Amino acid sequence: GVPMSSLLRNEGPIGAEGRTVPVVGYVGAGAVAHYYGSGQGGLDEVPAPQNATANTDAAEIRGESLGPLLDGWLVYWDEVRTPPTEDMIGRLCVVGLPDDRVLVKQLQASRTPGCFHLLSNNEPPIFDAEIVWAARVKTMTPR
Repeated sequence: GVPMSSLLRNEGPIGAEGRTVPVVGYVGAGAVAHYYGSGQGGLDEVPAPQNATANTDAAEIRGESLGPLLDGWLVYWDEVRTPPTEDMIGRLCVVGLPDDRVLVKQLQASRTPGCFHLLSNNEPPIFDAEIVWAARVKTMTPR
């Protein structure tokens, strides 16, 4: 009953106490670039959230555009979509941009085909951003 991906990640069954998920990088909550370690593998292991799946990953938030209290928190996601889908509009997402930045932003529709507006609390919006991939934020926890 343990998925192959869990065995490869040295995890127990889904929902088992003590299960961990990899911290795969850092995400920027602000407009300043924070680069994602796409080829470096997991940076750390952290406790899995209650709603974790075999595909759940985590990253540490760096920046204050979602509010200063969330700087350093962990953000979790598991369903990456390339390209983003309509049901992500208005939702908080982890988004990958063509320049390798990975940000936590709310997606809004754009009139430019294939682009989105990226919103946050304390930073100016990023208009008409091309997004390579996006994943809805599953949960966030303090580190």
